[in-house]
Parts: sequence; C-alpha cells; structure tokens
Amino acid sequence: MDLWIALQALILGIVEGLTEFLPISSTGHQIIVADLIGFSGERFQAFNIIIQLAAILAVVWEYRRKILQVVVDVPSKRPAQRFTINLIIAVLPAVILGVAFADQIHEYLFNPITVAVALVVGGVIMLWAEFRQHEIKVEDVDGMHWSDALKIGCVQCLAMIPGTSRSGSTIIGGLLFGLSRRAATEFSFFLAMPTMVGAALYSGYKYRDLFQPSDLPVFAVGFVTSFIFAMIAVKALLKFIANHSYAVFAWYRIAFGLLILATWQFDLIDWSTAQG
Repeated sequence: MDLWIALQALILGIVEGLTEFLPISSTGHQIIVADLIGFSGERFQAFNIIIQLAAILAVVWEYRRKILQVVVDVPSKRPAQRFTINLIIAVLPAVILGVAFADQIHEYLFNPITVAVALVVGGVIMLWAEFRQHEIKVEDVDGMHWSDALKIGCVQCLAMIPGTSRSGSTIIGGLLFGLSRRAATEFSFFLAMPTMVGAALYSGYKYRDLFQPSDLPVFAVGFVTSFIFAMIAVKALLKFIANHSYAVFAWYRIAFGLLILATWQFDLIDWSTAQG
C-alpha cells in the first residue's frame, strides 16, 4: 500500500470519527478534506461507506448494555417496546426521502460551497436554539412520546443537505421540541444506528462494483481509525454536554463555513469543480 494513500485513509478516518457524532457535519468535513488531499471519485464513495460503518459501530459498542437490555425486554416490557417504536417512527422519514432523492442530492449538493453555506446557516440556527428559553418536557429517551420521535425524524431529513449535520439537526431539533440536552444527544446516537447502517447497506449494494480486494488495506486503516476516534468523540461529547451548551460548535460551524466561502470568493482555493 502506497504511503500517501495510507496517510489519506488515516486522515479521513480521523475526520469521520471525530465529526460523525458532533453537530458539525461529518459529510461536509469529508467532502472538504477529501478534496484538499486529492482523495475523491469512486474510491472515496466506497471508502466513505466503510468508515461510516466503523463510526456507528463505536456507538453500538458504547451503548451495548442499553441495546442488549432493549432486545431482552422488548417482548414483554412496555418501555422497551415504546423505545423501539420511537426509533422506527423516527427513521422512516429519512428512509423514504433518501430512497427517493439520494441521487439528485449527491449530484447537485455534494460540493464545498453548499457545505459552507449549510455550516453557517446551521450554526446560526444552533445559536438561536441554545439561547432561546428552553422548556424541558422530556428528561430521558425512555420518556419520549411517538410524536417527539416523528418530529425529530422529520428534522433529521435536513441532514441530507451536506454541511447540515445529522447529529446537529436531530440534537437541535430535540432541544426545540422540549428534550433535555442529554436526551436529545442520546436519541441522536440511537437514531444514527438504524439510519446509518441502513444508508451504508443501501449504498454498499448500490456501489458494490466499487469495492476491490486491492483496496482492503486502505479500508482497514480507515475503519480502525474511524472506530477509535468515534469512541473518543462520543465519550467526550457526553461529558461535555453535562456542563456546557452547544454554542461552541455553532461558532465553529460559522467560522469554518465563512473561511471556506472566503477562500472561494477571493480565489485562494478553487472549489468550483470539487465533488465528494
């Protein structure tokens, strides 16, 4: 395996792991970083599926006890049944819209300029959501109603626009709908599991011809790196939100988005033909 390709895989694995569950858009960062280091095209599409699976496996491992408890309790206990139904309800909007419009979204919106605009707009909305009066109606995920799940599932669909952030849209949506920070964050993690696994399986089947045995070492580097850094990010985020708001992520989004737009406006970097 070429050293530069291994380094590219390492960089993108770190980016995916650190950003997938933070409200700053992992897809947006992947598009921008992949273009800067020259890792794009068909190989990038296949590689991205692998490192996203690694990131979601990190969350599955972090919440393995909760998942196992739900599996054991779902045949007989109402809280586990309600939690499972809420996840199914929440994932349906993204499944429907993703199947219907995934190709069009990827063709027209997967570029750094769209990412930059979405980062800025999302950051402004995040600041507004944080500084408004927040009335908590749901303290933990087990107390959610099906209507809460449906609203968060609809908001998650905004994340199909690269730069919006799946975790950002679901977390901020949860805050706006009355969930506590921890409940909104944890439900975002749980919702990521079926959403991302489903998306990865769908994309993996669709782009199955892109997977080549010769790329296995590259995929392995990205997979392991993404898993490790996703574990770090999830643990750090849960600890961070115990005493802090999401405002710091909002300011980061705005600053990063404006930086990309400035480099484009002043012709410092040619983003016009970049594609994820």
